[in-house]
Amino acid sequence: MDDTICAISTAPGVGGIAVIRISGNDAIEICDKIFKGRKRLSETESNKVVFGTIVSRNDEIIDDVLITVFRTPHSFTGEDTVEISCHGSIYIQQKIVELLLDKGARLAQAGEFTRRAFRNGKFDLSQAEAVADLIASSSQASHRVAMNQMRGGFAQKLVELRDKLLQFVSLIELELDFSEEDVEFANREKLYELTQEIETNIARLTDSFQLGNVIKSGIPVAIIGETNAGKSTLLNLLLNEEKAIVSDIHGTTRDVIEDTMNIGGVTFRFIDTAGIRQTTDTIESLGIERTFRKIEQASIVLWLIDLMTPPEQIEALAVSIVPKLANKHVMLVFNKADLFSNEEIALKNNILPQIKAERLFISAKNRQNIEQLQHLLVKSAEIPVIGEEDVIVTNLRHYEALSKALEAIRRAKECLELNISYDFLSQDIRECSHFLGEIVGSITNDEILGNIFEKFCIGK
Repeated sequence: MDDTICAISTAPGVGGIAVIRISGNDAIEICDKIFKGRKRLSETESNKVVFGTIVSRNDEIIDDVLITVFRTPHSFTGEDTVEISCHGSIYIQQKIVELLLDKGARLAQAGEFTRRAFRNGKFDLSQAEAVADLIASSSQASHRVAMNQMRGGFAQKLVELRDKLLQFVSLIELELDFSEEDVEFANREKLYELTQEIETNIARLTDSFQLGNVIKSGIPVAIIGETNAGKSTLLNLLLNEEKAIVSDIHGTTRDVIEDTMNIGGVTFRFIDTAGIRQTTDTIESLGIERTFRKIEQASIVLWLIDLMTPPEQIEALAVSIVPKLANKHVMLVFNKADLFSNEEIALKNNILPQIKAERLFISAKNRQNIEQLQHLLVKSAEIPVIGEEDVIVTNLRHYEALSKALEAIRRAKECLELNISYDFLSQDIRECSHFLGEIVGSITNDEILGNIFEKFCIGK
């Protein structure tokens, strides 16, 4: 962790410019060995940009660059940091990195810059994880949640809860030290009120994970129906790419195909499923089983119905589908509407009267009413407006730690209700504080840090 590290921080490939980041005690000295400008980088003030050239060992000019110097502790990592902005040629990027390695730097590991920032106290662990979420954000809601967490909104909430717990446990343990004196330091009623308050706050954070997971991963939308109803065509339309194979042959889609798309500022995770029908094909049967599992996991179900299909056949299919639709937002989407008159479509609207759902007539082939379908999807999402101060849990690790903290504080509350020994109460409070500390990194280990930062991209 004391080495000077370097990496290309911009996305792989050719671009207008690229940024190469160097961090560590020798970052400025190493860059000075390959840089020629009006003055040396070691003589440059912090937060200043210098123009010059990068040269090889035989003084060959590699590129004209802009170099920004950040001196400790006023940098992202808290160490001396240099950022080289060069032209986006892959050759230039690789050549500059080779020169840096030759002068004593080493390649950074995934997430190592952010890990150093955490180690040097630039932010806590939850804020460090928010950096990755911010980079991956694909909607306004996910961006706002990540930005709030990175600025410490979530961490501040946890610090407040931990402070109250520490005050709580110190009073209890002080009283235990004077147990023979029969002295009371902790008012039982106030302690009980405090456990209730902490329980309410942790429960609110835990409950927010359901919304947070939807914001981060996308609202799961299952596209279901019989074979050849046009599900794969509709998926390709919604994603604006040829994601799924489209064929007139029944049973083409035998497995689940998933991808995400941002529509109207909301991220949807569309799931194209195997067509539902009676079949003796073993592989296709497995695909149909997965279809039913995906229906259970979905928040929104688009039931695509081919208008050419006889109503009695649709009703027969409904016997197996309808029981799976409980508590789902269902939309009945009738395809191939371009082949029918308005009068015929009005009659078709009576299909499946037992299902109370929005109905839309489209032509996937001709893109008819696709924009209307997208509008209905956004309306169905029902994602509340996320304010800048709202704390939403989006990270599974945080959710699991909060769940354990919630169990511990509820045990503590039960101890107070049953007047159980303060020894047990103190232990439960310490457990609750421990799990909250794991989230922000007050209590952690190298294995946890390794699991977190290995998911980051190189250069961040």
